[in-house]
Amino acid sequence: MPVPPKEFLSLLEQVIPFNKFLGITVEEAREGYVRLAIPYRPELIGDASRPALHGGVISTLIDTAGGFAVWTQLAGIEDRVSTIDLRVDYLAPGAAEALVADANIVRVGNRVGVVDVRCWQPSAPTRTVATGKAVYNIKRKEDA
Repeated sequence: MPVPPKEFLSLLEQVIPFNKFLGITVEEAREGYVRLAIPYRPELIGDASRPALHGGVISTLIDTAGGFAVWTQLAGIEDRVSTIDLRVDYLAPGAAEALVADANIVRVGNRVGVVDVRCWQPSAPTRTVATGKAVYNIKRKEDA
């Protein structure tokens, strides 16, 4: 059963301080899939000579999108998801503009979820900035 959209959006965008600081927004969310975005601001640049987005910003968006994609397949907002493993492949510099991540569930089991994530930018949607593969631990409320 997917997480109720109103609670889901509030949790992702307003309740988690780091997400709120980065300005992460939900562009789309449905069971097994999430699209998140980070709006551009100059503080997100890591290489001023290009300029290019900091790799930490890219990996944060990948991790956040993957975790929330897993959450869409859990029973409720009280369930918890934490990162076990995160692999990021940086394929192209992130330009000085918004960054978008599409996260798709590969598999969600009783205790572990696996997600594939692709980051891209609106000015060149077919150009992949980075890809990620993430594995998450699932702690369900009824197990607490």
